[in-house]
Amino acid sequence: MRTSYQYKIKPNKEQAEKIDKTLEMLRHQYNYLLAQRFNWYEQCRSPVDRCSLVVCHLPELKEQPNYYNQKASLTQLKKDRPWYKGIHSQVLQEVPKKVEITFDRWLKGDVNGKKSGRPRFKGVNQYKTFTFPQFKQHHFNNNKIRLSKIGDIKVIVHRQIPDGFDIKTVSVTKKSDGYYVTLSLDDKTVPTIKPDFNDANIVGIDVGLIDFIVTSEDERIAAPKFLRKAERKLKSVQRRVSRRKKGSNRRKKAIKKLGIQHKKVSDTRKDFHFKTANNLLKKYDVIAVEKLNIKGLAKTWLAKSINDAAWGQFTTILLNKAAKCATGILPGGHFRENAGLKVIAVFPFGTSQECSNCGHKVKKPLSQRTHSCPNCNISLCRDLNASLNIKARGTHALKAQLMSS
Repeated sequence: MRTSYQYKIKPNKEQAEKIDKTLEMLRHQYNYLLAQRFNWYEQCRSPVDRCSLVVCHLPELKEQPNYYNQKASLTQLKKDRPWYKGIHSQVLQEVPKKVEITFDRWLKGDVNGKKSGRPRFKGVNQYKTFTFPQFKQHHFNNNKIRLSKIGDIKVIVHRQIPDGFDIKTVSVTKKSDGYYVTLSLDDKTVPTIKPDFNDANIVGIDVGLIDFIVTSEDERIAAPKFLRKAERKLKSVQRRVSRRKKGSNRRKKAIKKLGIQHKKVSDTRKDFHFKTANNLLKKYDVIAVEKLNIKGLAKTWLAKSINDAAWGQFTTILLNKAAKCATGILPGGHFRENAGLKVIAVFPFGTSQECSNCGHKVKKPLSQRTHSCPNCNISLCRDLNASLNIKARGTHALKAQLMSS
């Protein structure tokens, strides 16, 4: 079983400079390798027997850049630029791997066939993470972690690593409020437990902007609106940034303060999502949610409120927590022998318009918050009606899955 823990680290001045220098050199190498791939793609993407709309002459065919030949070029890089010897070899080898993944997602898509946008070059301070793909267990001891080429760094261990877990990889990240290490942990002794959930203990949840969630049991959690509440502070700090001279130290300090304020909003929102997900998973075995097109919804006039609610992040946390529970880990880190929690994403179209009692379609604008059915004369909250429909669709999808398995 794989999981990850993140800790804040306290490097001294010299170590912080090494981390910053490493990130900057990796950024330059990332941009160089990405440019190499773009150049090949623009010159050699057409067949040799026809004229390209981009290149009107037949260029000299070059070897296509890939992970292996770009990785092999790092040996010559260290000869031409000896300062790259100050970076651990495996950390440097992660750069062509990152370029490979980014470029393939653009041209081929991920495992689901979903493509990403054209890769961008990293600007100053935009390359923020590097990874040690192998790590020796004894290099993390008490409140110290030893990173190759950097040294022993103090770690704020706010929670202990569970017994039996081994550290597989270590990632160092620079954020607005300091530096962090993320430990990827693995315990092969944790068995994969066959799901043994109670399919009758199911709930449907409808997400919204007034109430963050409304369950089919008529439980409501008001939308916290963290960004809206922090707008006054953010506006003040942003104004301070805009008044500073570009390139000055005072502007850099103001930008750092702005980043810290945004991180506070993000961390508070994520904490709220984790607690909400934990509370749901403690009460219910199966949770039905809508599979919303959040990217499309965020292009409407409600974009700021939708991004503030971060439904996508909440759904991802809910799925991950349920997956951990399915291996025997309950919210809070406790174990149980027969575990198995499930999250089902259902088709969202018409959940607010259909009557949860009789199925009759009742069209209503977004401003109308009460569902009144002329067919069966039922009257209830619009969001509660939607959550009941989501529960019904989730129950139907769950039965279909159980029958097929």
